[in-house]
Amino acid sequence: MDSSTTEERASFARMVDGTADDYRIIGRSNRQYFEQLPDRVLAHLELLAGDHGGFAVSRLEHSLQTATRALRDNRDEEYVVCALLHDIGDTLGSTNHADVAAVILEPFVSEKNHWIVKHHAVFQGYYFFHHLGLDRNMRDRYKSNPWWKDCAEFCAKYDQNSFEVGYKSESLKFFEPAVRSVFSEIKKSIYLPTGDSESSAGFLGEGEQAHKKT
Repeated sequence: MDSSTTEERASFARMVDGTADDYRIIGRSNRQYFEQLPDRVLAHLELLAGDHGGFAVSRLEHSLQTATRALRDNRDEEYVVCALLHDIGDTLGSTNHADVAAVILEPFVSEKNHWIVKHHAVFQGYYFFHHLGLDRNMRDRYKSNPWWKDCAEFCAKYDQNSFEVGYKSESLKFFEPAVRSVFSEIKKSIYLPTGDSESSAGFLGEGEQAHKKT
């Protein structure tokens, strides 16, 4: 049976006319959809296998190499997942892929890891911008940021060197538990309950507080 014909739906045509019951329905539906987020993230990563972008390895293999190098350097789970997803924006954010990846990860990771992902494209430019007539030291505009060295380290140790043909990367399946773990716990979102509103469920559905890290 088509679930779209049996799914409980809100009754309004204009959001201004919605009731608390309507938004509880929407909240429950969003909660179910949120729980499928790791599946969508993994499926989107698989899309990276379809293109090399002129590099020696596919975009997916580059991502796997980056994550594998971070893992083998004893980085924690969240950092490794950020390494895995750092180029997930390549497919739709061809001119701002780092921003896309950072937005996806932001609700689930530390401010430091989010900053590294968001700015890694500029820092990666240190290794090739001068060949394209661009400023390889563009990253220095962020020199005063406390995480400048961390982003430079990410690119130097895990990103710029992960285009190696024949490197023994871990598989996407190997990283799946880590992806599911990181994307199961929300650190920040405007849709989380505040505790001082009429409804404590938030827009992600009832019980969401159990999925927020304290």
